Amino acid sequence: MTKWFGLAVAGLVFALTLGACEARAADATAAPKREVPAYRLGPGDKVRVTTFGETSLSGEFFVGASGKISVPLVGELPAVGLTGREFQTSFEEALKDGYLKEPKVSVEVLSYRPFYILGEVTKPGTYPYTSDLSVLNAVATAGGFTYRANKKRVFIKRQDSDKEESFDLEPTTEVAPGDTIRIEERLF
Repeated sequence: MTKWFGLAVAGLVFALTLGACEARAADATAAPKREVPAYRLGPGDKVRVTTFGETSLSGEFFVGASGKISVPLVGELPAVGLTGREFQTSFEEALKDGYLKEPKVSVEVLSYRPFYILGEVTKPGTYPYTSDLSVLNAVATAGGFTYRANKKRVFIKRQDSDKEESFDLEPTTEVAPGDTIRIEERLF
């Protein structure tokens, strides 16, 4: 019985070692996780600017095609490529330059650029972006997968890139405003 027990333990150790090697090999070939950088303002975005104690300097503004936001008294402020926090700092600096001593400003993005989805979804097209949007939520917004859809891979092209990247289709795969999502057809 001891001989059989020893063989069983040796077999178990071998199986565990083999399983660990296969897991490492699978991790090495897996697609990278998608990291969405901090949101940067772009043309078409709508922001709410609140200047505390100054209602005439508060309101909702659009980022124009020129990449600027036109603000009363201050004029046009560059906004494209800035985060909400960076635009807030820029706006406060503009107000300090002859208008207010210690301005307190908050900036909130009200509406983002849309995302685009095409390929094997029921209703491909342009849809409004919502914060914390995942690929699966985007697919659901587009009416779901077609019967031919590859539900394991997704291709995403960022708005500021010419290159489409491939990712594993997971519930946590994030979408950024302006992204183009493509669901390909499965082979079998």
